[in-house]
Amino acid sequence: MKLEPKLAALGLAGKRGRFYLSALELGDETVTAVAQHAGIERTTAYALFEKLLEDGLVTQVERGGRTHVVAEDPDVLARNLDEKRRTLDEVLPDLRAIHARTHGAPRFRLYDGADGIRTVLNAVLAAPLPEICGILSMRELLAVPGPKALRNFIAERVRLGTRLRVIRAQSEETYDIWKAGEEELREVRYAPSSDAFRITTFIFGGKVALISSRRENYGLIVDSEEFARLQQALFETMWQTSTPA
Repeated sequence: MKLEPKLAALGLAGKRGRFYLSALELGDETVTAVAQHAGIERTTAYALFEKLLEDGLVTQVERGGRTHVVAEDPDVLARNLDEKRRTLDEVLPDLRAIHARTHGAPRFRLYDGADGIRTVLNAVLAAPLPEICGILSMRELLAVPGPKALRNFIAERVRLGTRLRVIRAQSEETYDIWKAGEEELREVRYAPSSDAFRITTFIFGGKVALISSRRENYGLIVDSEEFARLQQALFETMWQTSTPA
């Protein structure tokens, strides 16, 4: 078995790993002899030797005015890893707290105009998901970003295998497009009220995307797990009271 890749995974990569293996194989030799055995320059070898001393993997012995390298029992590697694990266990709660402070706050990204709305649609499908949910304003989406952008969105969603559960207002319904069915992985229900929606909402991957009416002309992505969970709960409540298309 080649030991060098295994040692590299333990933090003894490259010349450092070769020097350590040579020290193990030679047992008790000068720094120069270990360096020659490992194929390492003498000047580099002393720096490697110092680092291995710090890690407790070798011992320095003076004999006849010359520095000898003696490799310690390899069990030191296991003890070092155990110590690192204990240290990690101690600091991990603090590291998680820092991460939560910097990444836990919701993030808002506002995009103006038709190009911005297309950017939001692309973001909804940025990663493959088994399902996304939406409350769609068909009339407003057909106006901006328009039929071509919507066809592209549908084709990409189907290519990714992402199902869409969607609630629409029957008063806005256009029956020859966006039908329910397996071909386009779409399940459609009509909202209890026939009042038209002005804003489209997509809930996906811990985020919520909002696409405004043509009059206000913007797209917004809210990156917040809590907000997404709330919107998902509201969607499910509305879904239960909506009528299958």
